[in-house]
Amino acid sequence: MAATSPRDAAPPAWAKERIDALRARIAQGVRGKDEVVELALVAVIAGGHILLEDVPGVGKTTLAWSLAAALGGQLRRVQFTADLLPSDVLGTSVLRDGALEFRPGPIFGNVVLADEINRSPPKTQSCLLEAMNEGAVSADGLTRPLPRPFLVVATQNPFDDQGTFPLPESQLDRFLLRLSMGYLDRESERAVLRAGTLDRPALAPVCDPEAVLELCALAEQILVRPEVEDYLLDLIARTRADGRLLRGVSTRGAGALYRAARAFALCRGRGYVIPEDVRALALPVLAHRVLPRAEGPHAAARALTELLRELPAPGR
Repeated sequence: MAATSPRDAAPPAWAKERIDALRARIAQGVRGKDEVVELALVAVIAGGHILLEDVPGVGKTTLAWSLAAALGGQLRRVQFTADLLPSDVLGTSVLRDGALEFRPGPIFGNVVLADEINRSPPKTQSCLLEAMNEGAVSADGLTRPLPRPFLVVATQNPFDDQGTFPLPESQLDRFLLRLSMGYLDRESERAVLRAGTLDRPALAPVCDPEAVLELCALAEQILVRPEVEDYLLDLIARTRADGRLLRGVSTRGAGALYRAARAFALCRGRGYVIPEDVRALALPVLAHRVLPRAEGPHAAARALTELLRELPAPGR
C-alpha cells in the first residue's frame, strides 16, 4: 500500500463531530438500527437516494422523518396509490388573476418520502426520474431546481403484497442504496414497548442544509487509490461476466459504488477508501442493479456474496 500523503489525512475535526452528531440524533428516532442509520447518512453525503424494502411497521417512515429532522431540512411525504398522478407529485399550473401560476408539488423538499412507491403504476413512478437524476423538475417548458440537499426515501412493500407494481429497472437504478430495516432486536423492542408509545420523539436539528452540503463537498475529496479503483472495477467487470448473473452492473452503478465508498470512508473518519469499504457497500449498492439467473428474493445478494468471496482484495 502506498505511503500516506497529505490527501490521505483524516478529515477535519468538524466533519467527524458533525457526522457523529447526525448519527446520534437519527438514532434517537430509529432505535437499534445503527447500520441502517450509517448507510442512510452515506446516501445523504454521497448525494444519493434510498429505497427501503420491508414489511409495514418496522420504522421505514420513522427513518425518513428522523433524517429530515436531524438535517434541518423539510420533509415532504407522498402516499403513492394506484390513482396518483405525476402532477400530484411534481406540481401543476393553476389560473390566478388571469395568468398561469405554477404551484410546486411535494417533490420540492429536502427529504421526500415516497411512501409505498410500488403501489403506483410505472407512469407515476417515472415522474421521479428527472428529479432524482438531475435535482430539477421540468414543467410548463421551464426547468425548476429542487432544494439542496435533495433526498428521496422510497418505501416498498414486498412484491407478493396485493396491489403492487414492480419498479422499472430505470427507476431502481436511480437509487443509490436499497436497504431493509428488519425487525428490532429483543432489547430494543423491549425499550420501545416500555416507553408506552410508538410515536416519534421530537428531534431538534443538529445542522442545516448548508452544513450538509459541506459534508457532500468534502466526500468528493476522499482519496481512492488506483489499487482500490482496480478492485472496484474488477468487481464490476465480474458482475458482467459471471454465469450466476444474466445482467451485470452498468457504468452508473459503478459510479454509485465509487461515490458511496467515498462517503462511507468519510463517515468512518478516513480520508481514503479501503477495499473493505467497497465490500461493505457492494450488496446495498449493487444487488438491485443486477439480474440473477436463479430465482428468489435474495438470489442477487447470494450471487454477489459468492462473487465477493472469490475476488481477491488488494494486498492479499
